[in-house]
Amino acid sequence: MQGGARPITRAIRSLVLVTAGAAALGGCISVEAPERPIVIELNINIRQEVIYRLAADAGNTIEENADIF
Repeated sequence: MQGGARPITRAIRSLVLVTAGAAALGGCISVEAPERPIVIELNINIRQEVIYRLAADAGNTIEENADIF
């Protein structure tokens, strides 16, 4: 009967050692905010898309109202 109990005992010992190790290392990890704020500069050029949309709308308007122009 002792042969069957040994793997369980080893597993419990391993679990206790891992838990104790994690508890001991828990104080070593610290998260702090940086002293200066994080700045992300995004230079996005959306002008081309807006001009393209306006040009398409203007072209459609001219075609729909050809008699005005």
